Amino acid sequence: QVQLVESGGGLVQAGGSLRLSCAVSGSIFSLNLMAWYRQAPGKQRESVAAMASGGGTNYADSVKGRFTISRDNAKNTAYLQMNSLKTEDTAVYYCNALISISDGAQISDYWGQGTKVTVSS
Repeated sequence: QVQLVESGGGLVQAGGSLRLSCAVSGSIFSLNLMAWYRQAPGKQRESVAAMASGGGTNYADSVKGRFTISRDNAKNTAYLQMNSLKTEDTAVYYCNALISISDGAQISDYWGQGTKVTVSS
């Protein structure tokens, strides 16, 4: 069974940094896009950053220049380095991955359970 497990959330002061990790466990055939989303209280879930298996990246305008997504394909793990954090970055951060579990199988969407990030002023 494929699972995505996030870690690294916590409480940090504005201006500080955190690094989130997302590890994919279970038997998979291919790991395609990996992405981070977040959902603040009372708001819809939004895309934060994404990284294709080939290395291409995409960021929300609100985090450009502050957040960096990376991945270690050998470990099936993605990271989100968050610098210069702002109070408006407070949210639950979710890892998302497009995975095929066997050769010829369709690519399916998987989500982690979320990790909470709180930025205090």
